[in-house]
Amino acid sequence: MTAADAAVKFSVPELAHVIPSTGRTGVTAVTSLGDDVFVVRLRSQEVEVYDAGTFTFQRRITVPGLRCPFGLAACAHYRCLYVSDNDHHSIHRAELSSFTAVKKWIVASDPTGLSVNGAHNVVVACCEANKIQDYTTNGTLVREISLQAGVIRPWHAVQLSIGDYVVSQCTLSGVVSEVRADGHVVCRYCPSETSDVGQMKYPTSLAVTRNGDILVADTNNDRILSINSSLRSAQELTLPVDVGIKEPWGIFLDESRGRLYIGETGGNQRILVFDGVRL
Repeated sequence: MTAADAAVKFSVPELAHVIPSTGRTGVTAVTSLGDDVFVVRLRSQEVEVYDAGTFTFQRRITVPGLRCPFGLAACAHYRCLYVSDNDHHSIHRAELSSFTAVKKWIVASDPTGLSVNGAHNVVVACCEANKIQDYTTNGTLVREISLQAGVIRPWHAVQLSIGDYVVSQCTLSGVVSEVRADGHVVCRYCPSETSDVGQMKYPTSLAVTRNGDILVADTNNDRILSINSSLRSAQELTLPVDVGIKEPWGIFLDESRGRLYIGETGGNQRILVFDGVRL
């Protein structure tokens, strides 16, 4: 086995905290910025805000007109929060200084996962349109990528430092691909039923480390996979045996704190917080 084939080793030694369900719906996305943790739930018009130190509930950010939030991303440069609305094909921007939604714009069909790239633009995966779109913080379209070569139902896209995008494909036989700005596939990870980790089933959120290694929420397999940067090898992320995650959908890796957040859509619909993550 070459270095390119070896899966990255993640160490997750402890479950630091569990943010319980609010009794509403499952967690579709989670992110963090500074001392705040932001959470959205299916069919909610609000973003929940928790303290990143104590994990206590702080407040809610109301997003008027929001109906089906699937994506959430925070931008440190502009001090704002982006939320996707799958039903209304739109992105909402909330100012973190005032905790109000101040801008909304229409995007391609069925936006899901969101991320912020190195140019401080928001990257939108548009699931049914089969596109990735980059927008400025004011909602101006910078780039639109029509995905090629069988890449369908993109759920989350993260732009790498080299300019390519890592994309999760939310299908029964799940795929994670690296694609160029012209939409063509550079490489892909598509495990079979007989591979070491078995087939992915409806992978959703991604987290990419500074080294280019990837975490993916393998939603219908109730697990998190770690994939190496060459997309040649993967392993199941080892979590404490008593955690028992159910339908992980939203994940966020805060490398500055060595922390991983996992949001569940099934089971107890919790946000699991792991500290001491070493990459």
